[in-house]
Amino acid sequence: MPHKEEPKVILIEIAGRNDLPDHFQDHYHTHLLCHRGSIRFVFNDQEMECRSGEFLFWFAESKLSSLQFSKSFKATALLVEKDFLNSNLPDQGWSINALLHSRVYPVKALHARNGKQKILSNFKWLYDRFLEADHRFYKEALNLQMQLFILEMWHIFANEYERRKHSLQTGTLYEQFMQLAQEHCTTEREVQFYSNQLNITPKYLNQICKQTSGITASGWIQRFARERIIILLENKKLNISEIADKMEFGSRSFFTRYVKKLLGATPSEYRSRMS
Repeated sequence: MPHKEEPKVILIEIAGRNDLPDHFQDHYHTHLLCHRGSIRFVFNDQEMECRSGEFLFWFAESKLSSLQFSKSFKATALLVEKDFLNSNLPDQGWSINALLHSRVYPVKALHARNGKQKILSNFKWLYDRFLEADHRFYKEALNLQMQLFILEMWHIFANEYERRKHSLQTGTLYEQFMQLAQEHCTTEREVQFYSNQLNITPKYLNQICKQTSGITASGWIQRFARERIIILLENKKLNISEIADKMEFGSRSFFTRYVKKLLGATPSEYRSRMS
Protein backbone atom coordinates (compact mmCIF):
# COMPACT_ATOMS: atom_id res chain seq x y z
CA MET A 1 0.00 0.00 0.00
CA PRO A 2 1.17 3.56 -0.67
CA HIS A 3 2.70 5.41 2.28
CA LYS A 4 0.30 7.91 3.81
CA GLU A 5 2.57 10.81 2.96
CA GLU A 6 2.80 9.99 -0.74
CA PRO A 7 0.96 12.64 -2.77
CA LYS A 8 -2.23 11.66 -4.56
CA VAL A 9 -1.20 13.65 -7.66
CA ILE A 10 2.24 14.37 -9.15
CA LEU A 11 2.86 16.57 -12.20
CA ILE A 12 6.38 16.40 -13.68
CA GLU A 13 8.42 17.01 -16.83
CA ILE A 14 10.52 13.97 -17.72
CA ALA A 15 13.46 13.33 -20.04
CA GLY A 16 14.38 9.84 -18.79
CA ARG A 17 13.84 7.13 -16.19
CA ASN A 18 15.56 9.08 -13.41
CA ASP A 19 12.85 11.75 -13.56
CA LEU A 20 10.17 9.24 -12.52
CA PRO A 21 9.68 8.42 -8.81
CA ASP A 22 11.05 5.13 -7.52
CA HIS A 23 8.50 2.32 -7.72
CA PHE A 24 5.99 4.64 -9.42
CA GLN A 25 4.43 1.62 -11.14
CA ASP A 26 3.38 0.15 -7.78
CA HIS A 27 1.33 3.13 -6.63
CA TYR A 28 0.38 5.38 -9.53
CA HIS A 29 -1.60 5.34 -12.76
CA THR A 30 0.63 7.18 -15.26
CA HIS A 31 -0.69 9.65 -17.86
CA LEU A 32 2.09 10.76 -20.21
CA LEU A 33 2.06 13.20 -23.13
CA CYS A 34 5.15 12.81 -25.34
CA HIS A 35 6.44 16.13 -26.72
CA ARG A 36 9.66 14.97 -28.36
CA GLY A 37 11.53 11.76 -29.10
CA SER A 38 10.11 8.41 -28.06
CA ILE A 39 9.90 5.82 -25.31
CA ARG A 40 10.00 2.07 -25.93
CA PHE A 41 8.78 -0.50 -23.41
CA VAL A 42 7.35 -3.97 -22.95
CA PHE A 43 3.72 -3.95 -21.84
CA ASN A 44 1.93 -7.23 -21.08
CA ASP A 45 4.73 -9.09 -22.88
CA GLN A 46 4.40 -6.98 -26.06
CA GLU A 47 6.95 -4.46 -27.33
CA MET A 48 5.46 -0.97 -27.79
CA GLU A 49 6.56 2.58 -28.54
CA CYS A 50 5.12 6.01 -27.77
CA ARG A 51 6.32 8.79 -30.08
CA SER A 52 6.17 12.56 -30.19
CA GLY A 53 2.58 13.81 -30.20
CA GLU A 54 1.15 10.61 -28.72
CA PHE A 55 -0.43 9.94 -25.33
CA LEU A 56 0.41 7.03 -23.06
CA PHE A 57 -1.51 5.51 -20.14
CA TRP A 58 0.06 2.92 -17.85
CA PHE A 59 -1.97 1.29 -15.11
CA ALA A 60 -0.48 0.91 -11.67
CA GLU A 61 0.85 -2.63 -11.21
CA SER A 62 0.94 -3.25 -14.98
CA LYS A 63 3.34 -5.79 -16.46
CA LEU A 64 5.69 -3.03 -17.57
CA SER A 65 9.43 -3.44 -18.24
CA SER A 66 12.40 -2.57 -20.44
CA LEU A 67 11.84 1.20 -20.56
CA GLN A 68 14.11 2.83 -23.15
CA PHE A 69 14.09 6.62 -23.69
CA SER A 70 15.49 8.26 -26.82
CA LYS A 71 18.14 10.94 -26.32
CA SER A 72 15.73 13.71 -27.36
CA PHE A 73 12.85 12.44 -25.24
CA LYS A 74 10.70 14.99 -23.44
CA ALA A 75 7.25 14.51 -21.93
CA THR A 76 4.79 15.80 -19.36
CA ALA A 77 3.55 13.14 -16.95
CA LEU A 78 0.70 13.18 -14.47
CA LEU A 79 0.79 10.42 -11.86
CA VAL A 80 -2.43 9.71 -9.96
CA GLU A 81 -2.48 7.46 -6.91
CA LYS A 82 -4.32 4.29 -7.90
CA ASP A 83 -6.90 4.10 -5.09
CA PHE A 84 -7.73 7.78 -5.43
CA LEU A 85 -8.47 7.40 -9.14
CA ASN A 86 -10.27 4.05 -8.81
CA SER A 87 -12.60 5.40 -6.10
CA ASN A 88 -13.64 8.33 -8.30
CA LEU A 89 -14.60 6.60 -11.54
CA PRO A 90 -17.76 8.50 -12.54
CA ASP A 91 -19.50 5.83 -14.62
CA GLN A 92 -19.02 2.10 -14.23
CA GLY A 93 -20.21 1.18 -17.73
CA TRP A 94 -17.86 3.53 -19.53
CA SER A 95 -15.04 2.96 -17.06
CA ILE A 96 -14.88 -0.78 -17.70
CA ASN A 97 -14.81 -0.33 -21.49
CA ALA A 98 -12.27 2.51 -21.33
CA LEU A 99 -10.01 0.68 -18.89
CA LEU A 100 -10.08 -2.56 -20.87
CA HIS A 101 -9.29 -0.60 -24.04
CA SER A 102 -6.29 1.04 -22.38
CA ARG A 103 -5.00 -2.28 -21.10
CA VAL A 104 -4.69 -3.40 -24.74
CA TYR A 105 -3.86 -0.05 -26.38
CA PRO A 106 -1.89 2.06 -23.86
CA VAL A 107 -0.53 4.32 -26.63
CA LYS A 108 -3.10 6.65 -28.16
CA ALA A 109 -2.83 9.00 -31.14
CA LEU A 110 -4.05 12.59 -30.81
CA HIS A 111 -6.34 13.31 -33.76
CA ALA A 112 -7.99 16.50 -32.49
CA ARG A 113 -6.10 19.66 -33.43
CA ASN A 114 -6.16 20.98 -29.87
CA GLY A 115 -5.91 17.59 -28.17
CA LYS A 116 -2.44 18.26 -26.76
CA GLN A 117 -3.52 21.53 -25.15
CA LYS A 118 -6.67 19.93 -23.72
CA ILE A 119 -4.63 17.20 -22.07
CA LEU A 120 -2.11 19.65 -20.58
CA SER A 121 -4.93 21.87 -19.29
CA ASN A 122 -6.64 18.85 -17.76
CA PHE A 123 -3.36 17.86 -16.07
CA LYS A 124 -2.97 21.36 -14.64
CA TRP A 125 -6.56 21.67 -13.38
CA LEU A 126 -6.28 18.44 -11.38
CA TYR A 127 -2.82 19.26 -10.03
CA ASP A 128 -3.81 22.82 -9.05
CA ARG A 129 -6.88 21.49 -7.23
CA PHE A 130 -4.69 18.97 -5.42
CA LEU A 131 -2.37 21.77 -4.25
CA GLU A 132 -5.27 23.88 -2.94
CA ALA A 133 -5.23 22.16 0.46
CA ASP A 134 -6.66 25.17 2.29
CA HIS A 135 -9.96 24.94 0.39
CA ARG A 136 -12.82 24.67 2.88
CA PHE A 137 -14.24 21.68 0.98
CA TYR A 138 -10.88 20.31 -0.15
CA LYS A 139 -11.68 16.59 -0.19
CA GLU A 140 -15.05 17.02 -1.92
CA ALA A 141 -13.66 19.48 -4.48
CA LEU A 142 -10.65 17.26 -5.23
CA ASN A 143 -12.85 14.19 -5.73
CA LEU A 144 -15.09 16.11 -8.11
CA GLN A 145 -12.06 17.41 -10.03
CA MET A 146 -10.78 13.84 -10.32
CA GLN A 147 -14.11 12.75 -11.79
CA LEU A 148 -14.10 15.69 -14.20
CA PHE A 149 -10.53 14.84 -15.22
CA ILE A 150 -11.57 11.28 -16.11
CA LEU A 151 -14.61 12.46 -18.09
CA GLU A 152 -12.47 14.95 -20.02
CA MET A 153 -9.89 12.27 -20.86
CA TRP A 154 -12.61 9.87 -21.99
CA HIS A 155 -14.04 12.63 -24.17
CA ILE A 156 -10.66 13.28 -25.82
CA PHE A 157 -10.19 9.61 -26.74
CA ALA A 158 -13.82 8.59 -27.35
CA ASN A 159 -13.40 8.83 -31.13
CA GLU A 160 -10.36 6.54 -31.08
CA TYR A 161 -12.29 4.04 -28.98
CA GLU A 162 -15.14 4.14 -31.51
CA ARG A 163 -12.69 3.68 -34.41
CA ARG A 164 -11.24 0.62 -32.71
CA LYS A 165 -14.75 -0.67 -32.14
CA HIS A 166 -15.49 -0.19 -35.86
CA SER A 167 -12.82 -2.81 -36.58
CA LEU A 168 -15.47 -5.35 -35.61
CA GLN A 169 -16.90 -4.83 -39.11
CA THR A 170 -13.82 -3.81 -41.10
CA GLY A 171 -10.72 -5.31 -39.49
CA THR A 172 -8.87 -8.59 -39.81
CA LEU A 173 -10.19 -11.69 -38.07
CA TYR A 174 -7.71 -11.06 -35.25
CA GLU A 175 -8.88 -7.44 -34.81
CA GLN A 176 -12.51 -8.54 -34.90
CA PHE A 177 -11.83 -11.19 -32.27
CA MET A 178 -10.03 -8.69 -30.01
CA GLN A 179 -12.98 -6.32 -30.16
CA LEU A 180 -15.48 -9.11 -29.51
CA ALA A 181 -13.41 -10.40 -26.59
CA GLN A 182 -13.26 -6.96 -24.97
CA GLU A 183 -17.02 -6.54 -25.31
CA HIS A 184 -18.15 -10.01 -24.23
CA CYS A 185 -15.47 -11.38 -21.90
CA THR A 186 -17.65 -10.62 -18.88
CA THR A 187 -20.13 -13.34 -19.78
CA GLU A 188 -18.56 -15.35 -22.65
CA ARG A 189 -15.41 -17.18 -21.63
CA GLU A 190 -15.21 -19.97 -24.23
CA VAL A 191 -13.39 -19.76 -27.60
CA GLN A 192 -16.35 -21.47 -29.27
CA PHE A 193 -18.56 -18.38 -28.80
CA TYR A 194 -16.08 -16.13 -30.63
CA SER A 195 -15.30 -18.59 -33.40
CA ASN A 196 -19.06 -18.93 -34.03
CA GLN A 197 -19.34 -15.15 -34.32
CA LEU A 198 -16.52 -15.13 -36.89
CA ASN A 199 -17.68 -18.28 -38.72
CA ILE A 200 -14.41 -20.15 -38.19
CA THR A 201 -13.35 -23.08 -36.02
CA PRO A 202 -11.98 -22.60 -32.47
CA LYS A 203 -8.72 -24.24 -33.55
CA TYR A 204 -8.27 -21.78 -36.43
CA LEU A 205 -9.07 -18.80 -34.19
CA ASN A 206 -6.46 -19.94 -31.66
CA GLN A 207 -3.98 -20.34 -34.51
CA ILE A 208 -4.66 -16.81 -35.87
CA CYS A 209 -4.19 -15.26 -32.44
CA LYS A 210 -1.04 -17.26 -31.72
CA GLN A 211 0.54 -16.26 -35.04
CA THR A 212 -0.40 -12.58 -34.65
CA SER A 213 0.33 -11.95 -30.98
CA GLY A 214 1.99 -15.03 -29.53
CA ILE A 215 -1.08 -15.55 -27.33
CA THR A 216 -3.95 -17.93 -28.04
CA ALA A 217 -7.58 -16.81 -28.22
CA SER A 218 -8.29 -18.55 -24.90
CA GLY A 219 -5.30 -16.71 -23.42
CA TRP A 220 -6.71 -13.34 -24.54
CA ILE A 221 -10.17 -14.19 -23.20
CA GLN A 222 -8.65 -15.01 -19.81
CA ARG A 223 -6.61 -11.78 -19.83
CA PHE A 224 -9.66 -9.64 -20.57
CA ALA A 225 -11.78 -11.51 -18.02
CA ARG A 226 -9.02 -11.10 -15.42
CA GLU A 227 -8.82 -7.35 -15.98
CA ARG A 228 -12.58 -6.98 -15.79
CA ILE A 229 -12.73 -8.97 -12.55
CA ILE A 230 -10.02 -6.73 -11.05
CA ILE A 231 -11.95 -3.61 -12.04
CA LEU A 232 -15.16 -4.97 -10.53
CA LEU A 233 -13.45 -6.11 -7.31
CA GLU A 234 -11.93 -2.64 -6.91
CA ASN A 235 -15.45 -1.20 -6.92
CA LYS A 236 -16.31 -1.49 -3.23
CA LYS A 237 -19.97 -0.65 -3.98
CA LEU A 238 -20.45 -4.14 -5.44
CA ASN A 239 -20.48 -7.23 -3.24
CA ILE A 240 -19.00 -10.48 -4.51
CA SER A 241 -22.38 -12.08 -5.25
CA GLU A 242 -23.34 -9.06 -7.38
CA ILE A 243 -20.10 -9.37 -9.36
CA ALA A 244 -20.72 -13.09 -9.89
CA ASP A 245 -24.21 -12.25 -11.17
CA LYS A 246 -22.85 -9.56 -13.50
CA MET A 247 -20.49 -12.12 -15.01
CA GLU A 248 -23.33 -14.67 -15.24
CA PHE A 249 -21.73 -17.38 -13.14
CA GLY A 250 -24.14 -20.10 -12.03
CA SER A 251 -23.03 -19.85 -8.42
CA ARG A 252 -20.75 -17.82 -6.19
CA SER A 253 -18.59 -20.90 -5.53
CA PHE A 254 -17.98 -21.38 -9.29
CA PHE A 255 -17.06 -17.69 -9.55
CA THR A 256 -14.69 -18.03 -6.57
CA ARG A 257 -12.89 -20.99 -8.19
CA TYR A 258 -12.58 -19.11 -11.48
CA VAL A 259 -11.16 -15.99 -9.78
CA LYS A 260 -8.65 -18.06 -7.81
CA LYS A 261 -7.48 -19.63 -11.06
CA LEU A 262 -6.92 -16.22 -12.68
CA LEU A 263 -5.73 -14.12 -9.73
CA GLY A 264 -4.20 -16.73 -7.45
CA ALA A 265 -6.59 -15.64 -4.71
CA THR A 266 -10.30 -15.84 -3.96
CA PRO A 267 -12.37 -12.65 -4.42
CA SER A 268 -12.43 -12.11 -0.64
CA GLU A 269 -8.69 -12.64 -0.33
CA TYR A 270 -8.01 -10.23 -3.20
CA ARG A 271 -10.15 -7.54 -1.57
CA SER A 272 -8.40 -8.09 1.76
CA ARG A 273 -5.06 -7.42 0.08
CA MET A 274 -6.43 -4.13 -1.27
CA SER A 275 -7.46 -2.95 2.21
